[in-house]
Amino acid sequence: MRMPTILKILLGNKKAAFGLAIVVSFVLMAVFAPLLASNEPTKRVARPHQPPSAEYVMGSTRMGHDIWSQFTNGARISLMVGFGAGLLVCALAIGIGITAGYFGGLIDECLTFLMNVMLVIPGLPLLLVLASFIGEASPLVIALIIGLTSWAYGARVIRAQTLALREKEFVIAAEVLGEPAWRIILVEILPNLISIIGVSFIGSIIYAIVTEATLEFLGLGDPTVVSWGIMLYNAQTSSAILVGAWWEILAPCFAIATLGAGLALLNFAIDEIANPQLRSHKGLRRWKQLAVPAPVITAQEKTA
Repeated sequence: MRMPTILKILLGNKKAAFGLAIVVSFVLMAVFAPLLASNEPTKRVARPHQPPSAEYVMGSTRMGHDIWSQFTNGARISLMVGFGAGLLVCALAIGIGITAGYFGGLIDECLTFLMNVMLVIPGLPLLLVLASFIGEASPLVIALIIGLTSWAYGARVIRAQTLALREKEFVIAAEVLGEPAWRIILVEILPNLISIIGVSFIGSIIYAIVTEATLEFLGLGDPTVVSWGIMLYNAQTSSAILVGAWWEILAPCFAIATLGAGLALLNFAIDEIANPQLRSHKGLRRWKQLAVPAPVITAQEKTA
């Protein structure tokens, strides 16, 4: 499927169009952050805890830092962690899931055992232990930790779908023709997993952004790096709520919630587009509406 076709399908869905607009807005804000914010995010430019004004639209922190500048520049780090961890999660889930589902046998047993072990271990406590062991983890380290510990669920779903595709006629025909395994996986199986991979990728981005903010809020991140999680951590250490500086908490919370909502809308839309049952239910509802008989107008009503 070509890229213009994919965009046309996404824009034809209201949830996808709205979610895509939110995500693209944040991506553009991160790319053009130096142009949108003239002040340095770690430079003191205002009075401590200055409320929002025409000069500082989101106010300032206890250290006199411009929150708008931190808001825009922090989007870069948070998005890089989210997309980086999402790519790593998808790469591991695809590789392990397809390998286990297609080859079967001892390979499947070993990889399935590994998936089950990773699923049994609680995710957030494991992340907290690893991050605290490392110390002040950089965004790259946080992305690696999230990616290496969050792939099991996606791999299990992809394995199950691969097992079903392996019994299809086109895969069996390719095996009978003597096609190599790598070509069958890349050409016959992988294209039929695009919808599942897309949903897994977007869900991994949401999880990575929220988890990064959680770890940094708990003080396990690098305080010298500006991100939405570090903004929450600084607001906590400066007792922003107690002194009435609500704007210091509002900015990162609004960013995480809005971006998460946009990604969730994209996730729901991809599921609707890729799931024939959801499409059939929508079509059934429209058919029922059209099938409602029109009211019969009698001769007396016409004369009246």
